[in-house]
Amino acid sequence: MIYGAIVSAHMLGEVDCIMRRQYLGSSDLHVSVVGLGTWAIGGDFWGETDDAQSMQAIQTALDSGINLIDTAPAYGAGHAETVVGKAIAGRRDEVVIATKCGVVRTKDGFERNLKPESVRQEVEDSLRRLQTDVIDLYQIHWPDVDTPLEDTLAALKDLQQQGKFRYLGVSNFGPELMEQVMREMDLVSLQPQYSLLQRDIEQETLPFCRRHNIGVLSYGSLAAGVLTGKFKERPAFAEGDQRYHFYPFFEEPLWSQAQELVGVLREIAESRGKPTAQAAINWVVQQDGITSALVGCKTPDQARQNAAAGTWTLTDEEWQIIDGAYRRIFSS
Repeated sequence: MIYGAIVSAHMLGEVDCIMRRQYLGSSDLHVSVVGLGTWAIGGDFWGETDDAQSMQAIQTALDSGINLIDTAPAYGAGHAETVVGKAIAGRRDEVVIATKCGVVRTKDGFERNLKPESVRQEVEDSLRRLQTDVIDLYQIHWPDVDTPLEDTLAALKDLQQQGKFRYLGVSNFGPELMEQVMREMDLVSLQPQYSLLQRDIEQETLPFCRRHNIGVLSYGSLAAGVLTGKFKERPAFAEGDQRYHFYPFFEEPLWSQAQELVGVLREIAESRGKPTAQAAINWVVQQDGITSALVGCKTPDQARQNAAAGTWTLTDEEWQIIDGAYRRIFSS
């Protein structure tokens, strides 16, 4: 497990009161171990949002020690990027901005488009919405089987040389595709779905990233809110809310299994005087190879609570209890 800079204190589970940071892969990006995900503030798939409140949440996250903000044009057809750009105005030097390309909004929904001309347009649009001259981490959002990857990478290499972005990352890529990228460009990060309820990357992808010093930014770190413990029964989301569609944890038998695991998280968190969600976030961050857990929020209080997970750690014993409970519950 990775515990950050003050290993002896973290082994004891002591509170540092300072956000831990780690370098992202081979880059010089020193990012908070809890990052801010902004899918929800796009306003189109996670229920109603309020832009003023979203901006307050972003600013609270920065005030609480988070310096990594992850966004994408696909989140609200650019709306999340626009909100982020407004929220960080005057504070750009405090923020590591990560955004993406390759998922384009159409009248029928979304399409994966990594054609060079599309990527060139996307980066310009993102720079404008984010109100910045350079993107710190530019990520390919999803693979596009209809566009040769080498064509996309040639365009990205040119854009990087122009100074449009500093480092390249990918999202939702497996080892084989990452190897293709690495033959053409330096690759510093992967963004996969990863949580206590979604652990597929532990088999091949996470070991690959460790071997090649590729940083990992986990999304879905709280399993769409299931691991916060806030749902006492299966929720009925409003029409248009995509959590049921994107995450399987609200269906049986996963729902009941998840609730049993949440009970273990809650007991450990309460023994430390912490919210359940913080134990779930720390379990992710303390997994060997994870650089930062991306966690979404809609309110300043949620941002503050999520950030606080980066100021303490689970003990070895607590981490093993959680991991053991997972294996017992999900092997049955």
